[in-house]
Order: sequence, then C-alpha cells, then structure tokens
Amino acid sequence: MTQTPDFDSIHVDFDTILNNIPSINMGARSANAPLTQSYDKGPDVPLIEATIGDFFDAIVSKYPEREALVVRHQNIRWTYRELQQQVNQLASSMIEMGLEIGDRIGIWSHNNAEWLLMQLATAKVGVILVNINPAYRTFELQYALNKLGCSALVLMRHFKTSDYASLIRELCPEIYHKDYTQLDLVEIPTIERIIWIDEPESDEIFGFMQKFSAWMSEGDANDPRVAERQTQLKNTDAINVQFTSGTTGTPKGATLSHRNILNNGYFIGEAMNLTEEDRLCIPVPLYHCFGMVLGNLAILTHGGCIVYPNDGFEPLTVLQAVEEEKCTGLHGVPTMFIAELDHPEFENFDLSTLRTGIMAGSSCPIEVMRRVIDKMHMSEVTIAYGMTETSPVSCQTNEHTPLDKQVSTVGLVQPALEVKVVDTETGEIVPLGETGELLTRGYSVMKGYWGSRFKTREAIQDGWMHTGDLATMDEDGYVKI
Repeated sequence: MTQTPDFDSIHVDFDTILNNIPSINMGARSANAPLTQSYDKGPDVPLIEATIGDFFDAIVSKYPEREALVVRHQNIRWTYRELQQQVNQLASSMIEMGLEIGDRIGIWSHNNAEWLLMQLATAKVGVILVNINPAYRTFELQYALNKLGCSALVLMRHFKTSDYASLIRELCPEIYHKDYTQLDLVEIPTIERIIWIDEPESDEIFGFMQKFSAWMSEGDANDPRVAERQTQLKNTDAINVQFTSGTTGTPKGATLSHRNILNNGYFIGEAMNLTEEDRLCIPVPLYHCFGMVLGNLAILTHGGCIVYPNDGFEPLTVLQAVEEEKCTGLHGVPTMFIAELDHPEFENFDLSTLRTGIMAGSSCPIEVMRRVIDKMHMSEVTIAYGMTETSPVSCQTNEHTPLDKQVSTVGLVQPALEVKVVDTETGEIVPLGETGELLTRGYSVMKGYWGSRFKTREAIQDGWMHTGDLATMDEDGYVKI
C-alpha cells in the first residue's frame, strides 16, 4: 500500500523568501568613477533563489486581499488569494492529467486570464510552458510542438480573422473523427490533449478538444499534491521556452529557468520603482517576454495589480483601462504610445494616475518621449533593452537617467549582470565610444536553445551571450544600440 505523505511537514518559509529580496539603489552607479573601457557590471546584489511558485505564494501571504488581476474584456477581478486558488486548481488539473516535471505544454493564445494561470500553474508543477506566437500558421505550429515534444496544447478559439480550431483541423484532418482523450495525431504525434479556451456564452462543442473550464474542473484548489510537487522543484529548472527567429534558419527555442525570469522580472520592477500600490496596464503580448516578464513578473513580484485592457492592442481600450482602473504604469512599443497619443479621443481621458512604464522594442524618438512624459504624465517611463535569450532585459533606464540619455541610450546594465562591447573580429573589448558587438553575462543568460547544442555553443561562450547587436558604451556606462 502506498503511504500517504505527511503534507503538514511540507512548508515553505515565506518570511525567509521575502526577507531575502535584494535591496537596490538604482541611482548608485552615478557616484562611481568613470569607466576606462567598454565593460560595466551592475550592482552586486544577492539573487532570489526561490522558484516562481514559492515566490508567488510568499507574495500572496503578504498581500492576500490586494487586487492582483483585472481582465477587462473577460470581466475578471481577482485578489491575490483568489488568483492563487485559481492557479492551484489548474496546477492540480495538470497533475491529474498526468503531466510530470519537465513535460512541455504549448500555449497558443493572446492576452487573457488563462494565459496568466498557465504561466503560474506550470511553474508550480514543473511543467515547461512553451510560448507559441498566435500569428503562427500550421507549419510553424507543427514545428514548435514537435521540436519540444509537447504533451498538450492550450489554444484560444479565434482571434480577429484567425480560426484556431480550423487551423488544427487543417494540420490534422483525421482529427474530425477523434475524441480529445484519444488523439494519436500523425503530424503532431506527442500531443495527447488539446484544450480550447471557451467563453461562458459559447455553446460550441468540439469532440477533439476539451474545454478549458472542464479541464479546470478536474482539479482541486486544495490538492496537497501541488504543494508536494513544489518541494521537488529547483529554481534552476527550465520552466519556459520562447522561440526566437534570429536572422536565418528555423526558430530556436530559448530555454529559460525560474531563476532567469523571476530575478529579471524583479529587477525590472525595481528600475520602475514598483510597489504593492502600483497598477500596471499590460497591452503588450504575453507570449513574448515583454508581457510575461516585463509585465506579469515585474508587477507580481512587487505585490501590485495586473490590468489587461483587451486580448489584443487597441489604443482606445488602453486609454479607457488607464483612466478607469487608475493605472500607475503602462507598457508599450513606441508605435503603441504614438497610437494612444494620436487617438481622436485622447484629450477626453484622465491619465494623471500614470507615473511609470516601459517603452521597448525599438528606439524612441525624443519628441515621442517628451509627449509621453508631458501628455501621459509618465515622468518615470523607462527604456529597456534585451533579448529573449537573456530573460530578456540586460540594460534599462530609471528615474535617475537624464532625458538626453533616456532617448539616446538603453540605460545602464541591470543588477547582477555584466555587459561589454567587443571587436567583432578579435573579441577584445573596444575603447569607450567605439562600436562593437554587445555581450551579456550573468544569471539572466538562458540555459540554451532547446535541442540545439551547437547553436547554443555558438551563442554562449565562457558564459557570455553574444547578442549580435552592435553597440557603444560611454564613460558613465550608458549603452547605445
């Protein structure tokens, strides 16, 4: 007979986790002596060594009744305790389905509550979440699922003109005659279950797909197996794979650990001065690091509230969300901010609660930055630079960054990281102000490209990630791409 585990003995010391969160003075770099070469190192601080699941539970223990998630297009409002209950129930469903530590599950969806639940529940049970771009068509979907050997796929029903159920049927025509419990598909043979994110008012039925709500109902929010599973995880375990196309060849799966993205999210939030009082509007996609790390993890690690204005970007719904939810932060790429500023109804919205946010993805023209600061009240907006392979942010501006550096550079190296600019032929560090390739080293560097040892060795040498981006560094450490 199998002995029942003593679950009362399974305990995570939340106070220890929270008391060991690093404290950072983002303005300290300015007091340092000028650099003499194109190399800089961020503040030497201890890292968070908890898993994402344990850290999330610690934050819940501190802020149980604070609002954690607002999904406006789904009419969802959850406190941290309510979010935790949903996450634990989904984690239980994953265990009930037979998913083991290290198994892979794909998510093919835009922004919604289910995406966040998947991000946190997979982290609790050690299942690797595989981000699949909703723009992928059948060939790209097939490649991603087979490259990772995914056991299951969670997908949205449709988005704009894309019908995702039809795309699955196009890829696997035999699926018409399959039941979701017995798929055995030719083109994606490792997929054992396909789950679709159903809507309350929907009466659609697919024999080959299970409803997300039904899948959730198989779990128990108080399932002791979830806590037991969490004790078996290490923070260096792989927990997320994101595909990055690079310049040539098939997409490569950047494999990231709890340690990679949890610490990066926390340090990003520190550069933004986030606290539990902040409410961050996230209109950028969750399948990308911008949404799931710079967005979700940056705010959750500080006990604040996530606000999703819509499932995809629409400037009007962003402006409405900021005003009505009293958001203090807003993310976007420059074109998103321009679309918001230029919206015909822009002047009708009160955006005075805004303070911070991140502008990333491309260089920001100085006139756009000035408009964001003046018209949107984002006096502490920051610029962030990085790549998926570095979790992603390596450099970021903060409230101490002068405006001229804010619009002409990507800021300073993040805490616990190193960056250098090297000659592309010799590999030697170049003098200040000279152009070379930017390299990053430290906790944020990915574990590698999934199933591609040779590509990993080409990209990471002596711990240094070769970004492939040309950059310069000035005597104060500011990096320009």
